[in-house]
Amino acid sequence: MIMLNKVKHNAKKSMNDSFDYAKQKWDKSHQVPDFKVGDLVLVSTLNFNNIKSLKKLKDYYVGPFFIVAIHGTNTVQVELSGESEKKHPTIPVSLIKPYKPADKELFPLRNL
Repeated sequence: MIMLNKVKHNAKKSMNDSFDYAKQKWDKSHQVPDFKVGDLVLVSTLNFNNIKSLKKLKDYYVGPFFIVAIHGTNTVQVELSGESEKKHPTIPVSLIKPYKPADKELFPLRNL
């Protein structure tokens, strides 16, 4: 009986150590996004099935779109337009990135 309690105790300790290690690794690499209402963002086309082009020629991101509302820390509501209007406007922050306009001196022919 004493041996069984020791084994249970060691198993619990190992599990807790494993959880703590995983949490440290996650916290080290995870950054909370700092989006604000009114920011311009690009939306990933990963879940967009209705875009009428070949998959390999499809843009990875579309936009820019304005952030209308922030729901918690993991989702934002964007004002969609064009082909993207049919999509749901609430998007997880893992599928958006901040919009940075192209530098006109470096890319004079770019239309963005």
